[in-house]
Amino acid sequence: MTLKLLYGFHAVGARVRAAPDSVRELLVDMSRHDARMQQFLARAQAAGLAVVPADAARLDALAGTHRHQGVVARVEPLDKLSTLDAVLDAAAGVPLLLGLDGVTDPHNLGAVLRTADAAGVHVVFAPKDRAVGLTPTVAKVASGAADTVPYIMVTNMARALAALRERGLWVVGAAGEAQTTLYAAEMTGPTALVLGAEGSGMRRLVREGCDQLVHIPMRGHVDSLNVSVAAGVCLFEAVRQRVGTASN
Repeated sequence: MTLKLLYGFHAVGARVRAAPDSVRELLVDMSRHDARMQQFLARAQAAGLAVVPADAARLDALAGTHRHQGVVARVEPLDKLSTLDAVLDAAAGVPLLLGLDGVTDPHNLGAVLRTADAAGVHVVFAPKDRAVGLTPTVAKVASGAADTVPYIMVTNMARALAALRERGLWVVGAAGEAQTTLYAAEMTGPTALVLGAEGSGMRRLVREGCDQLVHIPMRGHVDSLNVSVAAGVCLFEAVRQRVGTASN
């Protein structure tokens, strides 16, 4: 089994909390004596993990250009559902999916995954040919969400949307030129939200694969939002609608 590396308090700490048995080696710069490190070490001890002391040079060599904050872990990949059908079959509650078309920046993907986790998204999916994979940078920015939210890369985005529609999901795409606002969309039922990259947006066939196009109302001078911010706005509008429905 190929182990992967996680760096920093957020990514490593989230794995320690969620799946401590998957941590095969935990390397820590023991020259750090600040409160944050002491809290992390206490959490690792409570999880029954042994700590391997490592100096900064060794951690730097493992992390390369990534900022490790004195903490690096070798971990087993977590078993995840590997297809959209499998995710939908296993989903608890009303499905909420997020599709990303053309998001290639690892920082953006990490931020989107973190938001998706907070919103209770069942899966994030993207096309294999126009997307970034789950890199160490993605894992660090996601602060543990890369382990909790399935990220599936599909062969063809338009076909994936068609398959979701056949399963009864309502596909809502965000597009700046859309006439309908996000807040007029109905997202209390099984829903797949689709966002494109900032600037280029969704590709034509992906756009045509949506049941409805909506825009986020903009009140200032800029005409677009970073994709991770747009994901937060759209996902939590869906959450707001569902919370309201559940309380009735």
